[in-house]
Amino acid sequence: MSRIDVRIPAGPTDELDVWLYLPDGPGPHPTVVMAHGITGVKAAGLEPFAEHFRAHGFAAVVFDYRYWGRSTGSPRELLSIKQELADYRTALAWARRQPQLDAERLFVWGTSFAGMHIVELAADEPGLAGAIAQCPLVDGLAGAVNITPARLVRLAALGLIDLVGSKLGRRPRYLPVSVPPGRFGIIATPDATVGLTRLKPAEDAWPNYVTARSVVDMSLHRPVRRARLARCPLLMVVAETDTMAPTGPATRVAARAPHGELYRSRGGHYDVYAGGLDHDNVLEVELAFLRRHARAATRSTA
Repeated sequence: MSRIDVRIPAGPTDELDVWLYLPDGPGPHPTVVMAHGITGVKAAGLEPFAEHFRAHGFAAVVFDYRYWGRSTGSPRELLSIKQELADYRTALAWARRQPQLDAERLFVWGTSFAGMHIVELAADEPGLAGAIAQCPLVDGLAGAVNITPARLVRLAALGLIDLVGSKLGRRPRYLPVSVPPGRFGIIATPDATVGLTRLKPAEDAWPNYVTARSVVDMSLHRPVRRARLARCPLLMVVAETDTMAPTGPATRVAARAPHGELYRSRGGHYDVYAGGLDHDNVLEVELAFLRRHARAATRSTA
């Protein structure tokens, strides 16, 4: 079997649901730890990347964050940057303990909103061979500036109401995420609804909503300011016409990171995924990055 279902303990009571992809042949294998973006579950478009890496000799550890997909956690559909970063670290720590996975050739990969986490991990997580951020959001404030003032005020108000309600034990309020231009939701750009069709999972639900309190967390986080602290090689795959994740901060991360690399993919935010304009090229660019830095990690430990 090329894919194995695994459950990893996360925190005192929760578990991460993981797809483990193992290449043919004996290990330990270089390994990519992977997760999705805002409201994303692993079944929504991550499999083609993991399969491609597996077919070329890389193991992949693909997980759902707590509160999402098949992972546990309550309330459901809560986006917490602190918790999602902790989940990446949990998956990395688990990977380091597996004899079939190579702890010296360990990479992190994230798409869209997970660009926030990838830049943080590149700066803080020791021992990584490299990091890939694909069509990444790296500046919550820049993302908020793209929202019209009236909609931003409404989102912030609903977020604060839900945050206060959570302290009082009330049920969560939810907001739609990707909506057509002119409709009310967190993201209302020309790209927004493309992914709902292109990444629709063949399995598992993919809810297009999030707890309202999550918007407070999103807009205040700005890992773009930590690019110069990146310890490992960092590949930024930035779409030329992305209307969802501001491209200026992402290209600045590539320029400022000590070992930053930039690939400008054709098309919009969702054209990096299967069925998109530049999916095949993105696969090859990312694989070339993994191969190059896996070799470098092998030489440094020889």
